[in-house]
Amino acid sequence: MSLLNHRGFRYLWVAQTASQFGTYVSRIAVPLVAATSLAASPFEIGAVYATQTVAFLLIGLPAGVLVDRMPARAVMITCDVARALLLCSVPIAWWMGTLTLAQLLIVTLVGGFAAVFFDVAYQSYLVPLVGQENLLEGNARLESSRSASQVAGPAAGGGLADLLSAANAVGIQALCYLVSALSLSRIRDEGVAKPQPRERKPMVAEVLAGLRYVLGDRSMRAITACSATFNFFYAVASPLLVVLLVDDLQQPEWSVGVLMAFGGIGGLVGAMTTTKVSRALGGARVLWLAFAVCMPFGLLIPFSTAGWGTLLFALPWFVVNYGLIVYNVAQISFRQSVCPPEMMSRMNATVRFMIWGTIPLGGLIGGSIGEWVGVRAGIATAAVGMLLSVVWVLASPLRPLRDLPTPQSEKENA
Repeated sequence: MSLLNHRGFRYLWVAQTASQFGTYVSRIAVPLVAATSLAASPFEIGAVYATQTVAFLLIGLPAGVLVDRMPARAVMITCDVARALLLCSVPIAWWMGTLTLAQLLIVTLVGGFAAVFFDVAYQSYLVPLVGQENLLEGNARLESSRSASQVAGPAAGGGLADLLSAANAVGIQALCYLVSALSLSRIRDEGVAKPQPRERKPMVAEVLAGLRYVLGDRSMRAITACSATFNFFYAVASPLLVVLLVDDLQQPEWSVGVLMAFGGIGGLVGAMTTTKVSRALGGARVLWLAFAVCMPFGLLIPFSTAGWGTLLFALPWFVVNYGLIVYNVAQISFRQSVCPPEMMSRMNATVRFMIWGTIPLGGLIGGSIGEWVGVRAGIATAAVGMLLSVVWVLASPLRPLRDLPTPQSEKENA
């Protein structure tokens, strides 16, 4: 049965789509607030990017233990409402003429803490909601909405910033989070499989158990290291791409949104085709093929120019994000399928801590590189790093496999 007929999944899908759309609106709108309204430097824009994800580094590990002890759906609803209230303060302060970079950093920082709990809860909630047999379809559909948001969000963020001001565009994200909270409230928990009760241990002991599980398995460790390395260099590039488009290529705000949206289009195509690609090539094989084939295109971005030369930005950005989504669907489905239910929240939190914890560091370093050696050199460095991240998977037990291991094969090889 298709998950389109699954009532609970439909509401989760709507919630995740609304949340992701708002997030990608602000991914463009918030840096534009810093760059235009507050005249921020490249380093300051890098700091804005960093505060959006530094919470994964600060509380990523204990978040998994805490989510494991609370109703996942209630956690997600609370996080949505909290983020909506925080973001409302940005346009209000702008209207009053009191908006500062410090406030922008605080809003993105605290909102990042809520994002940690939401993401850990939603990835853990999907498994009992749809069952392991539907994980590939569920993750592909959720990634398709994420990618669609990457298309519509930046374009809408740039367009709204051009039309209403960047600060007002941030307010759109607050509305999206409220839609997400309302949709989640419609899910009936009685249709969701309940986890088996287990003995609670001290926080540190449970955090260490999650770390041992992720780091103790060679395949899980390789996927986590690959994702962390890629995210670091992707974050190095992120603030520099905005600076490249705004300062070097002199693109208007609406054009910045449109060009960044090509990454979302690539991701959307990747999400729509990943099931067929994985079945044709093998779920394990696409983990390294997706990066080895697609990431070299990122080396073309530093050569982009104004006019028709923006195609050297748009098309490589499309291909890079296509490969990223194909890889993401495969690695998320693998993690969820082999992980024991009682370890799910801690596994997700541990992996998120490692792979998202590198993003704020990358954002800060990217901003610094932009000031020290130039924007184009920084983007070229990031493109090389994204390509080399595949080495982790190539050196792992997954390299010779066609298909990803099943829970049974994992037990046999333990």
